[in-house]
Amino acid sequence: MADAEMLTEWLRDHVAGEVGGDIEPMIERLEGRCRELAIEPPTPDRMGAHAQPLRAHEDRFHNEVHKGCRRRPRERLDALVRPEKPGDGESAVEDAQGDSRRQRAGRSAENYAAVPAAPALPACRTSWRWELIQGIDLPVDLFDRTSPRDLGRCRQRVSVEVPRDLRRHPDAARLTWLAAFVYLRARSLTDDLVDLLIETIHQIGARAERKVERKLLEDLKRVSGKQNLLFNLADATLAQPDGVVRDVVFPVVGEQTLRDLVKEWKPLATYRITLRTVIRNSYQGHYRRMVPTLLAALEFRSNNDHHRPVMDALDLVKRFADTKVHTFPADVEVPLDGVVRGLWRKAVMEKDAAGRDRINRVTYEIAVLEALPERLRCKEIWVVGANRYRNPDDDLPTDFEQNREDYYRALSLPLDAERFIADLQAEMREAWSTFDVGLKKNLSVRLSSKGGGWITLTPLDAQPDPPNLTALKAELNTIWPMTSLLDMVKETDLRLSFTDALKSPTSYETMDRSVLQPRLLLCLHGLGTNAGLQRMAGLDSGTTARDLAYVRRRYISVDAMRCAIAIVADGHTACRNPAIWGSGTTACALGLQHFGACGSEPHHAMARPLRRRGIMIYWHVERSWCIHSQLKSPSSSEVASMIEGVIHHCTEMEVDRQYVDSHGQSTVAFAFCRLLGFRLLPRLKAIHSQKLYRPETARPIAYANLQQILTKPIDWDSVRQQYDQMVKYATALRLGTAETEAILRRFTKKNVQHPTYKAFAELGNDQDHFPVPLPARRGLRREINEGLNVVEQWNGATTFVFFARRGEMGSNRREDHEISMLALHLIQNCMVYINTLMIQKVLAQPHWQDKFTPRTTPP
Repeated sequence: MADAEMLTEWLRDHVAGEVGGDIEPMIERLEGRCRELAIEPPTPDRMGAHAQPLRAHEDRFHNEVHKGCRRRPRERLDALVRPEKPGDGESAVEDAQGDSRRQRAGRSAENYAAVPAAPALPACRTSWRWELIQGIDLPVDLFDRTSPRDLGRCRQRVSVEVPRDLRRHPDAARLTWLAAFVYLRARSLTDDLVDLLIETIHQIGARAERKVERKLLEDLKRVSGKQNLLFNLADATLAQPDGVVRDVVFPVVGEQTLRDLVKEWKPLATYRITLRTVIRNSYQGHYRRMVPTLLAALEFRSNNDHHRPVMDALDLVKRFADTKVHTFPADVEVPLDGVVRGLWRKAVMEKDAAGRDRINRVTYEIAVLEALPERLRCKEIWVVGANRYRNPDDDLPTDFEQNREDYYRALSLPLDAERFIADLQAEMREAWSTFDVGLKKNLSVRLSSKGGGWITLTPLDAQPDPPNLTALKAELNTIWPMTSLLDMVKETDLRLSFTDALKSPTSYETMDRSVLQPRLLLCLHGLGTNAGLQRMAGLDSGTTARDLAYVRRRYISVDAMRCAIAIVADGHTACRNPAIWGSGTTACALGLQHFGACGSEPHHAMARPLRRRGIMIYWHVERSWCIHSQLKSPSSSEVASMIEGVIHHCTEMEVDRQYVDSHGQSTVAFAFCRLLGFRLLPRLKAIHSQKLYRPETARPIAYANLQQILTKPIDWDSVRQQYDQMVKYATALRLGTAETEAILRRFTKKNVQHPTYKAFAELGNDQDHFPVPLPARRGLRREINEGLNVVEQWNGATTFVFFARRGEMGSNRREDHEISMLALHLIQNCMVYINTLMIQKVLAQPHWQDKFTPRTTPP
């Protein structure tokens, strides 16, 4: 009995919040705990009784939140689900969710939209949602000890239930769900406001630059044949040295031509002065009406005294925002050093009537705004109440000091920095020596002194097509000539039951699974092909578009879709025949694909190479199937997406090698990959300019054949001093305590003064010895190219599957985009799974057994 009570308390306090409402993971954790404590696990008929900790955890969580809320916030939360008028079924939550009947009726979208990404004056006015959420005034520390999974589950409950159903729940549960919904929504809106502020500041300068350049191009008429003009001019003036210019010069070289020459050779300073003037006029005439509103809505903080001048400047701008003074008062201390850059240094100063130096307020505001974006991106300045722009200290695990040994063990890293450095130096010396000795015999690589050290690689020969591939495709087409995509998804579900993972977030389900399953499959097919639910209802399926919309809203969520994808991916791994496909791989490749999307949400950024708005989807693809997908904006970091996919994919695959293009690698990325335990293998476009950092300082003449590409030694002292801090950041990435991009944003070239960034840069200079094996091993080069080619094939199949509406997503909501991406991911994995079974069934026939050769069998 004592053991049972102890296990129940352990499940309630440590497991229930992590597993959510799933019984199976809780039972697995319970069995593991029993093995760890060497006690007999409960019998199967008593396992179900241990689901009580789930209910106990939820009840305790609801009661704690209910007690933590004051009476006024409770009343305002209840007002969210209360009809505005008697008999009216609409509530504020429906407006906050974006499903308002008044919005559908055509009321102005600016009152209900979140915060558009495009900088515009209506976007910066305080929206109804923002006023509503800020007016609730939740306690700041209400969810400090709440797991993100509990918060997400509460938000999901509010999202799937209509207000009249929410009003029927007990007070504690209802208020907890609404408070979590408001808490997450407020953080999301704060992030959107920061994004809007950064984008607005960027647009002020970008539009001014385009305007000035367009004006200069209109005025500038480049004069051709300057040497001939000079000869004609010299000849005419020497022939009549005492003549009048208009009579002697203009007939030879026209007056307008000379004016064009003068315009062409105007100094650069004119451009800078004109640009500064246009920026100031644009800000004063338009943007100044919106920026103070954004600054007033955000509360900035900084943990670094180095940025104190910028913080003081922001406070000064806010303090004088509602005044009409032209210059700051003489008795006000205005910070200039560390705030005003060279372009604005002279412009902010002007003389008053008494001849004293004064600071122009409008010009100073522009200088302060230009100093803000990079500090926000690096999180040297952070925003209270935000998620991605929150306090960087909150991104790190809070218990790292207490559990240091466990965290080091999880990363397979030594506790001693000296041992880590010694092992790395030994690996570098061995790799450098092997490359140095074998260089003369390696005909595929050549080093030269060109450009201070130049690596030349021999191009790879094209591989011949497998001789049996055409025959195999023909036989497959004969047996299964026209296989429906929907049939593939259905067959996969019949074999793997992945729709069982698509559950309602509520504690009950009234719809029978025999009715729910075909509706789920129709929804997934409509979302994954971009055809939509309306067309799926028209397939004589016996269901209506309203039924499918209900199933979509109630059962299909981001977390549930990822669980379904993991089931299909793991099922594909289990069904593969090693005799045909070889042993399972532990490598994957990263690829990205642009999808058009309408709307002006923050993630709808402009894809600059394509010159159109949309989103980016990053795929992590193994030889044939995708293990992870991510929805990002076109301006997001490819390095962050690479690391996130390797660490947080939901399949059973253990990734130890990651193929990327040049944009998916950096010195910081190499350092993090080293600490996280997998190799980064990029296809470098500029391989010729790569340098090898020396592993030590005492041997300057070592590696005689590599001297042309060797550079300075790695600064091991920096790595040694920041080793523990680097492991702490790597642990934060592994645990997912914050978004990967939010953590990596601190380590950019704009933040070179950060000591941990310097250590990551030095550790990344080793590049995991990548420049050494790539030239030396043609097989590795071919392996990387093959992996990245698979991604291109996956993108081609994606274009085929996601065919409707020209492949553009119709909705402007991020959640809809992510669900469509995951549905597309799931459908393609279903295709791969069924195709694998088909191929294996054909190759199992006797007449194929003698056709296998080592060349057609994958390594």
